[in-house]
Amino acid sequence: MSKPAMSKPTAPINSAFSGLTVLKADLKKQAQIEKLKAEQRLADEQAAKIAAQDADSVALFRNATQGTKQFVQEARPQTITPKLLKAKAADAMVLARRAAAIGTDGASIDGISDTKALLNPVASEATLSFRQKTLQHRVFDQLKAGNLRWVHAVDLHGCTTEQARAAVLEIIRVAQHDPEALTPLVIKIVHGKGTDATLKTYVNSWLKQHPEVMGFISAPTNQGGTGAVLVLLKRGNDAFSDK
Repeated sequence: MSKPAMSKPTAPINSAFSGLTVLKADLKKQAQIEKLKAEQRLADEQAAKIAAQDADSVALFRNATQGTKQFVQEARPQTITPKLLKAKAADAMVLARRAAAIGTDGASIDGISDTKALLNPVASEATLSFRQKTLQHRVFDQLKAGNLRWVHAVDLHGCTTEQARAAVLEIIRVAQHDPEALTPLVIKIVHGKGTDATLKTYVNSWLKQHPEVMGFISAPTNQGGTGAVLVLLKRGNDAFSDK
């Protein structure tokens, strides 16, 4: 009489597979945490670098506003504190990934045309300048002189066109949602020059198309010159508009 076949134990094997799955999930989660930490360290290092290069703009802002009336119309005067004066620089790649993941407010990536840029190239050493008709001339003059302090900046060197576009749209969104940002709200975009001024041409066109941009101008020499642009954004009830 033959003995009945004994079934192989499956519980230990299933348990082992379950434990392996949990381990893999933990390792993946830890890797994501380490990646985020590395991106934050990189952003902090870039912030320190840009802030150091532009430290003298704090003195320019104070000298320009000393003895003059504040620009804010019918709004509570804002105290300029060291916390507000600290520049916030973001890594372009991080901004591009955020934009791809969550989208952007005000203008989508698809809503900004590259064709207009290609039809209107700018020279490497050209000075960029744009002002909405409703923007007060005195505010634009202050922007042109480099007397309006920026608190958000991004360097687009090394970016592809897609990454640069996403980073520009995202830093505009981030700046407008920053409750500690100064008024007027100004950001700085370092696009570089290059032989063909490719990114400079694109940035010039993207900003002109963006509905939240009131004006922009190539930065003064001590803030990047024609390799960077200072951008004035809309904020709140648009105190600097002639509407």
